[in-house]
Amino acid sequence: MTREPGLSVRLKLTLSYAGFIMVAGGLLLAVVWVFLLRYVPAELHASLRVPDRSELERAFLPKAQWAMVFLLIFGLVGGWILAGSMLAPLTRITNATRLAANGSLSHRIHLEGRADEFRELADAFDTMLERLEAQDAEQRRFAANASHELRTPLAITQMLLDVARNDPNGDTGALVERLRFVNTRAIDLTEAMLLLTRASQRSFAREHVDLSLIAEEAAETLLPLAEKRGLTIETSGDVAPTLGSHALLLQMTTNLVHNAIVHNLPDEGTVWITTSVDAESVVLTVENTGEKLTAGLVSTLTEPFQRGTQRVRTDHAGVGLGLAIVKSVAQAHDGTLTLTPRAEGGLRVTVRLGYASGKSK
Repeated sequence: MTREPGLSVRLKLTLSYAGFIMVAGGLLLAVVWVFLLRYVPAELHASLRVPDRSELERAFLPKAQWAMVFLLIFGLVGGWILAGSMLAPLTRITNATRLAANGSLSHRIHLEGRADEFRELADAFDTMLERLEAQDAEQRRFAANASHELRTPLAITQMLLDVARNDPNGDTGALVERLRFVNTRAIDLTEAMLLLTRASQRSFAREHVDLSLIAEEAAETLLPLAEKRGLTIETSGDVAPTLGSHALLLQMTTNLVHNAIVHNLPDEGTVWITTSVDAESVVLTVENTGEKLTAGLVSTLTEPFQRGTQRVRTDHAGVGLGLAIVKSVAQAHDGTLTLTPRAEGGLRVTVRLGYASGKSK
């Protein structure tokens, strides 16, 4: 970036330091002049045989002028060095900012020295760079995975159309049904990505909602799916008022319950949905029976398109964004998401959001 014409900050600080030294030196010499020269009684000059006032002035003023010149030079040189030393951390921060603006997010300042304002600014900037680098890597990973996931249904569609074109007498009914299934999956994937983006951008209005009512709504909606699989849904808990988007929180809870259903035991499994309230937050917990999971596998389940291979069901693999959307919605509501494998098998998911007193929807 080209600087506008004018004095640099270092030169301004140098002139300020030098000016202060000049003023302080001038005041000191003025004090010497006032109290040592102007108030020396004239009769003392004769009795003590000291030079008279005019002789003292001739002796003092040239030395005072040289003293002021020395102070000026000392102030400029010392101020320039001092200003450079003071601004050195700012120069490092500026260079790091330029590198970040050019796309290099891996650089860190790592400012040494005592914990002063510059150190605090540098540490905050390093923290910001770490977050930006992590977000950039996550976005790149998400874009790559999304492209791969979207390419699959498109490639299948292209293949089916090529088959139909080469075999005009084929079964068009089966072709149409297959195309409808593939197209539905592509639509579900696109809508899931749009929902994930909306939650990440926090572009929603907040209102009073009750998580216990949302949990009941999600359980009622997915009850037919659970009954079809021979599962039981148990809902319990207290009124859990919070602030947020009813639609997003319902989608979050629906995703959790759906995930607990499709990744459960083949039959006679259970899904537990509970809500509770503590001092400053409301808690939604969704647990399910199922196969035993490792902590390493559980830690990857909230990543976009990361499906645990031990948990994928061939009849309903999903689009790989269910828990990623849950995590994004929870973070958008300034909440936390915790996934814990159950010792008996299955998964325990806990969402903690802020408590909000008042009327809930």
